[in-house]
Amino acid sequence: MEVILKKDVKGTGKAGDVVKVSDGFARNRLIPSGDAVEATPANKKMMERQSAKREELLAQEKAEAQALAAKLAKEQIVIKTKTGEGGRLFGSITSMDIADAIKEQTGEEIDKRKIILDKPIKETGVFDVEAKLFSDVSAKLEIRVEGGKED
Repeated sequence: MEVILKKDVKGTGKAGDVVKVSDGFARNRLIPSGDAVEATPANKKMMERQSAKREELLAQEKAEAQALAAKLAKEQIVIKTKTGEGGRLFGSITSMDIADAIKEQTGEEIDKRKIILDKPIKETGVFDVEAKLFSDVSAKLEIRVEGGKED
């Protein structure tokens, strides 16, 4: 029997695949659990429409991520913090601090988990940081950390 998988099934296939399985496996396991539907012409057309819609949404998200990357590449994000002797920070600048500064200065919201820091920033200066906005779209951010003496 041919079925269209709605979800990834280990050892059988990935979501959207049309696979040939035994009648018993399809009727007793895949179809009742909602992991698959029978591969009728109507169901095949429905899955094609859904995959086309999914691809269209992914293309739109990618275009938005590329536009955001271009916008952020032009910006310099400034973070002001208290410093001690020699420009050393009290604490460090983390990805959450960078995400908050981006939202405050540009109005764009980026999840802190998408900001890639090799190590926390612990001194003043200009740093290049990468933000992974989409699976194959990343933005280079220029972060300037400014400090002042502890009051």
